[in-house]
Amino acid sequence: MSDLSNFAGHYGHWGLVLILIVAASWILYRFAAPRHWREWAGVGLVQAFIIALYAEMYGFPLTIYLLTGFLGIDIPLNAMPGHLWATLLGYGMVGGTIEMLLGGGFIVMGLLLLIGGWREVYRARAAGRMADSELYALVRHPQYAGIILAVFGQIVHWPTIVTVALFPVIVMVYVRLARKEEREMLERFGAAYRDYRERVPMFFPRRGEWSRLVNVLRDSIFPA
Repeated sequence: MSDLSNFAGHYGHWGLVLILIVAASWILYRFAAPRHWREWAGVGLVQAFIIALYAEMYGFPLTIYLLTGFLGIDIPLNAMPGHLWATLLGYGMVGGTIEMLLGGGFIVMGLLLLIGGWREVYRARAAGRMADSELYALVRHPQYAGIILAVFGQIVHWPTIVTVALFPVIVMVYVRLARKEEREMLERFGAAYRDYRERVPMFFPRRGEWSRLVNVLRDSIFPA
């Protein structure tokens, strides 16, 4: 089968697009359920990211056609054109595979942070306390960090014009949302939260604590 046939055969699978959008959206709304309009804004942007990503990944390769047709960039229409970083930099199939594995690693880490953070928040709310243990002992906003990491992983794995444009907006929205939530936590818990905020980084652990983060994620998702 020719490269062009391989390229054409990769797209047009709208049933698969719908399944992937529904599955990814279920994870998003299950573990990042918005409670007010500011959270709806963030989730809405991630939802748009999901739709744009899978519509181009298996539906219609808009980004590739725009880059080749309007900008005149030479992109070989083979089985791996969606791995644009490797394609544009000339790394070929090996580079595309590395790109896919690297992006997948970020995505898995992000999902684990999202799910693990949700579980800790659920337990803290049920007990009427501040979430400051497990993942929250290492980062103040593991769920938001998880969303950002998962979105970044998809940018690494399969970038499109729309998703690359949405990524910095998503980051900005979640940074602002995190700061607003911290003001609310200060009003509710006072000095206890102020001390917590001084001790724990916002999104990512301090240097030397990444191995501890991996262990906490493992124990949170796969308890003994």
